Amino acid sequence: MKSELLKQSFNKFVPLTNEEWVIVSSYLHFKTYSKGENLLKQDEVCSFIAFMLSGSVIYYQLTEKGDEITTDFAFEQEWVTDNRSRISRTPSHLNIKAFEDTRVACIYQNELEELFHKVPAMERVGRLLIEHAYVKLVQLSIDLQILSAEERYQKLVAQSPRAFQRLPLYHIANYLGIAPKSLSRIRNKK
Repeated sequence: MKSELLKQSFNKFVPLTNEEWVIVSSYLHFKTYSKGENLLKQDEVCSFIAFMLSGSVIYYQLTEKGDEITTDFAFEQEWVTDNRSRISRTPSHLNIKAFEDTRVACIYQNELEELFHKVPAMERVGRLLIEHAYVKLVQLSIDLQILSAEERYQKLVAQSPRAFQRLPLYHIANYLGIAPKSLSRIRNKK
């Protein structure tokens, strides 16, 4: 059943034949992470793209003081990677940590070119995933500059209600670029 979720995700981008799916499936590596375990550590080169089968992850950067600054999060049926690190093959500026027990299906970077050659439709999937990630990043940048803290909060509530059900408020406040006390004040207005 979990593989079916992944197949449906690919098919949203490009329908795959049964033969193509068999090939793609042979490149999948299933991994389980316990709550608190890192999928990627800051200063490592990201070597994978991963589809979330279950659980949740947070992306964060550690400050010099040891504080976690949350930059993103993901839940089941979403893709996880550090595109900048993976594509440029340079150390990541981020950590990606399982916030709950998490199961993913990974495709490793060193196998992607071979997969693109064997299943050309997967190259389109890869391009569309990159485009989606780029649009999300640009929109977040614009939101942080243009929208008020309350507007950013309201937008996140509408777009990702499960974040409020599954993540602590300090991670949400970090992601929104506001202090946890400010987030509490905004939430108490409702």
